[in-house]
Amino acid sequence: MIKRAFWISLIEKYWQQKNIIWLMGVRRIGKTSLCQSLDRIEYFDCERPRIRQLLVDPEGFLAAQKGNHIVLDEIHRLDNPSELLKLAADHYKEVKIIATGSSTLGASAKFKDTLTGRKKEIWLSPMLLDEGTDFGNVDLMHRFLFGGLPPFFANSVVPEDAFKEWIDAYWAKDIQDRFSVGKRYSFQKFAELLLAYSGGLFEATKFAAPCEVTRQTIANYLAILEETFIVHIIRPYSSHKPNEILMAPKVYGFDTGFICHAKGWQQLRQEDVGLLWEHCVLNELQAHLQQKDMIHYWRNKQGNEVDFVIPHTKNKYVTAIECKYAMIEKNIGNGAINAIGKNIQTFRTYYPQGKNFVVAHDISHAFERSYKDISLTFVNVQDLIKYLQSI
Repeated sequence: MIKRAFWISLIEKYWQQKNIIWLMGVRRIGKTSLCQSLDRIEYFDCERPRIRQLLVDPEGFLAAQKGNHIVLDEIHRLDNPSELLKLAADHYKEVKIIATGSSTLGASAKFKDTLTGRKKEIWLSPMLLDEGTDFGNVDLMHRFLFGGLPPFFANSVVPEDAFKEWIDAYWAKDIQDRFSVGKRYSFQKFAELLLAYSGGLFEATKFAAPCEVTRQTIANYLAILEETFIVHIIRPYSSHKPNEILMAPKVYGFDTGFICHAKGWQQLRQEDVGLLWEHCVLNELQAHLQQKDMIHYWRNKQGNEVDFVIPHTKNKYVTAIECKYAMIEKNIGNGAINAIGKNIQTFRTYYPQGKNFVVAHDISHAFERSYKDISLTFVNVQDLIKYLQSI
């Protein structure tokens, strides 16, 4: 049983604040394994009829668990899961609970109460980059191609059949049971197209015809895919200046392995790795910050663009982040500096306050370069996260 230190630490931290943790993430992301790796834990699988029968009397069950740390896996299988969790939050605070699911709490019709103010949420992402050591493989190309779902990452051959089986299970267990989606073909076609074009600007009208549905249906599908963590919607950052992109979001697929599968990539070329690195950086930001709505991108109508921007309301700074796969200090030429610097300098004419980062996989120690009147700080992911958490 692999001990995933970052996630275990986050669970322990949140349990000090609330006795209920909602652990969410896609199918086979590792929720069950993470929970079972915790010390002093009682595990209850709510997919089993015997366990559901045990929970028919929630007060009796909670009273018997006094002082325990428990996991209620796949809790949405209960008839009234929110009743049990609300009782625990209000009257059994000495019972520490992790409840798991494959979507946000509000996505399931069974949750009549989303427990606002009574719980902490943890969004379990695909594997973090520094978890490769724990899983016995630090090859970044392997992480790109196989993705960050632990059972997929553990393969030595790209598991094409497993990707297909996962997509079928997602439809059968996560969509049919909880959402009103009429056409399986149209929904899956849309999901596959989003994964294939991951990282691009989203326009609903482009997908309506190939998926044989209306623009409004596409919008509904997108909301479902976001609620179930299959895609991440990154919205533009803007203070409504006339020259900025205000409305069009970018849509990123949840995992590099599924993106490669959708694109038909079984081997990676050099021109592929930049996009996949950008996805991995986004995954790290989302996992460590646990606030998906604070990450934006920026673009103006002339095509100047910054990969990610993070506003900080406390001090009105805006952090600018460019993702470049390889930027080792001795090999950086003026051309690379100019290409990066031009976009960030244009951004800074709109938003002058904040630091500018270029994050790459091959940087061991942070260093700085200048472009005209701005400073660019070149960092690895770990140093970028430390900075963001310090603000």
